[in-house]
Amino acid sequence: MTDRPGPSVCQLLGDLHAYRVQTMPPADLQVNIDQRQLLEDTADRAAFVKAGDVVEPFALPEVHGGTIELDRLLAAGPVVLLFFRYEGCPACNIALRYYQTELYPALTELGVTLVALSPQVPHRLVTIKNRFGFGFPVVSDTGNGLARRFGITFTSSPAAQAQARSDGSDLGEVLGTGRWELPMPTIVVIGQDRVVRFADVHPDWLVRTEAETVLEAVRPLVAVPA
Repeated sequence: MTDRPGPSVCQLLGDLHAYRVQTMPPADLQVNIDQRQLLEDTADRAAFVKAGDVVEPFALPEVHGGTIELDRLLAAGPVVLLFFRYEGCPACNIALRYYQTELYPALTELGVTLVALSPQVPHRLVTIKNRFGFGFPVVSDTGNGLARRFGITFTSSPAAQAQARSDGSDLGEVLGTGRWELPMPTIVVIGQDRVVRFADVHPDWLVRTEAETVLEAVRPLVAVPA
């Protein structure tokens, strides 16, 4: 018997949207749809991180303590950065669980490090790592510093902010940053020379990069045939 592949991350997120269509108040659902469409329509794609960019060294706090340093990781092999929104984001919970099962083991076998990053402060961000027992580092991108350098941040629209506040949610407080600034879901593959070899940015947070797409970008860096 052969193992049947599981659903893709985009299928899983499509299921989330379908559930929301059935259960969310129509006005709230429309705000969500409008915000995602606005990001697609207005994103400055020319500013996005891209293949060929050189990533400057960085050191950021890991949620279980200690510091993640790019140069130290690259000494052992290529690095894959996975930017997500925050620990309570339903789409991020679905996507990171998918990456834990479908991407992380394959990257580990190839000698490639996976790092997940969010601007949320460490003592709040740690919850998602503890919830699912992620084997990869989960890092707080302090002040969105790295995400800003990659050109992938956005701030929620006034309508989206008003809708969230009416539901009793203040994203700045949730993040612990006092700001409503978030990264767009993004995958960045970095070679050992600190050069970006692959980057995929999704303004619509219900679209994410499939695991196999990342692996196709990584294999040439470790001389492993597809």
